[in-house]
Amino acid sequence: MTHHADPPKTWVPEPFGPRWLRNWLERHRSPFSFCVHLIGIPMTVAAIPLLILGAWGWALGLFVGGYALQFLGHAVEGNDAGELVALKRLLGRPYVAVSPRWQRSDERPTAKSSQ
Repeated sequence: MTHHADPPKTWVPEPFGPRWLRNWLERHRSPFSFCVHLIGIPMTVAAIPLLILGAWGWALGLFVGGYALQFLGHAVEGNDAGELVALKRLLGRPYVAVSPRWQRSDERPTAKSSQ
């Protein structure tokens, strides 16, 4: 039987609050991913009013840069970005919602033996 260690300790808050926040925190356990999301999400949101005001260059730069940071965070964390999870789920494709590295041992799927 393979023993899986619990995930690394981190200063990222444990999941709490409403379901959407618990899910978000569960998917962003890596300190690096958490930090780049704290930068990338506001950049992406800030692009919206700039787009409305006609500052196309700034809006495009913030939007692309913000999304790039978030995708980088998911690449480092080892899971799919939320948009990719939704698309893969829709297409019936496999996806990684929470990286196995950050799952607690009681949450990991167990391997079935072939007997």
